[in-house]
Amino acid sequence: MFKNSVLKGVFLVGSGAISYGVLATFVKMAYQEGYTTAEITTSQFILGIIGLLLINGFQKSRNKNQTLKTSKKNIFQLMLAGTSMGFTTIFYYLSVKYVPVSIGIILLMQTVWMGVILEMILTKKLPSPKRTISVLIVLLGTLLATNLINTSIALNWIGIVFGLLAATSFTITMFTANSVATSISTVQRSLYMLLGGAVIIFVFALYNQNTSFQFNVFFKWGLVLSFFGTIIPPLLMNAGFPLTGIGLGSIVSSIELPVSVLMAYFLLNEKVVPSQWMGILLIIMAVILMNVNKKT
Repeated sequence: MFKNSVLKGVFLVGSGAISYGVLATFVKMAYQEGYTTAEITTSQFILGIIGLLLINGFQKSRNKNQTLKTSKKNIFQLMLAGTSMGFTTIFYYLSVKYVPVSIGIILLMQTVWMGVILEMILTKKLPSPKRTISVLIVLLGTLLATNLINTSIALNWIGIVFGLLAATSFTITMFTANSVATSISTVQRSLYMLLGGAVIIFVFALYNQNTSFQFNVFFKWGLVLSFFGTIIPPLLMNAGFPLTGIGLGSIVSSIELPVSVLMAYFLLNEKVVPSQWMGILLIIMAVILMNVNKKT
């Protein structure tokens, strides 16, 4: 279908980003039907693990003895890295419980400047002028996209805090996912990271589910959320990023932002004013500026 490997990578990364983009709207709809955060996250991760186990088993049977065996050290490292994935899911879903989806995704996109700060701490080097300008554009875009300039809008501070916590943990997830046990297959890495995240999810559910668990959430929302949130995006994006490179892949993955806002607009009837679209455009421009290479 794709003769150009870069074009194939763009398709894979873009499809994965779109999958992530529709996720928050489905979570909000599940909330409207009375399901709790614990029920939603538990069903998503359990079915996601089952799905990846089946895919991993199929891959092993197909490749037979060619599949690289995972060491106990790699498994531990991946599961530890995956805990940040669990925290991201919990914080993000709690955020959209208190604020509109269109605001929640903006808060999650703060990973753009958080990543720059984390990189500065790890490398002990100041960011380049281009990255500094990109961060300032993101902050300006966030101000517009969250509609904070409209004094009549009162956002729930609890949702804002959870959104920023989600962005923080997601920043850690991105860095660890690209540096831990990269020699083993994408499916295996996704599976073990998901298992690590599941530990956090189960502990959260154990301490926060005060009512009887509604098991019908598995069939009503668990299947959809596990497909779009824990199975398809990691596989597609992990397969696509090596073909596109981090720069182009990051630009393509920013499509998650407008997709999430449009889904909330059409399915949840969330109001999005022109100034918010301007803010969204500024954030996407910042992502492009940060990752574009003059030589290419």
